[in-house]
Amino acid sequence: MLPGLGGWAVTEAIRENHLGVPVIVVSARGSEHDKVHTLEIRADDYRSKPFGMRELIARIEALLRRTRLVAASESRGNAIEVDGFRIDPDLRRTFIRVSPDQALADLIDSQLTPTEFRLVVALARQEGRALSRDELQRRVWGIPYRHRDRTADVCVRKIREKLDRLSETHDYVHTHYGVGYRFAAEPR
Repeated sequence: MLPGLGGWAVTEAIRENHLGVPVIVVSARGSEHDKVHTLEIRADDYRSKPFGMRELIARIEALLRRTRLVAASESRGNAIEVDGFRIDPDLRRTFIRVSPDQALADLIDSQLTPTEFRLVVALARQEGRALSRDELQRRVWGIPYRHRDRTADVCVRKIREKLDRLSETHDYVHTHYGVGYRFAAEPR
């Protein structure tokens, strides 16, 4: 019953665009059909008016706790290793071989920011596959790509400055013009 676009259409658009945002529908409609349909189109919760504000706040906090746990578990996992580069999701750190004669045990922490780390992990988990800016915006920032938004480009540039500055032997993040970015250890 929103003006212009209805709540069901908004919920469907959020889910079609693969946005990971939690959705709690608050509505004056309280029929079983309305509630079931809303949950079937993948809303996370449904509250019909009237309701207590403390209950709504408690439901929002519970949903945020669950979504944070899912996001945290997605960023954890097995270490990713390629020539001269190691990503440790449990430590939330990346390590890089500075010179060809350096032992793997002596890799240097590349000191990526948390956002840069998430971007490298998103790319590395799809090693060899080019990910579009839209995919990166959704996976790393949880928002859809907006035309002329250069956030992913700036973050990739900063990652390259850090990784290329340290590694004498490999490049790791590559541009696919008109597509996006890809992760692969390629010798220089």
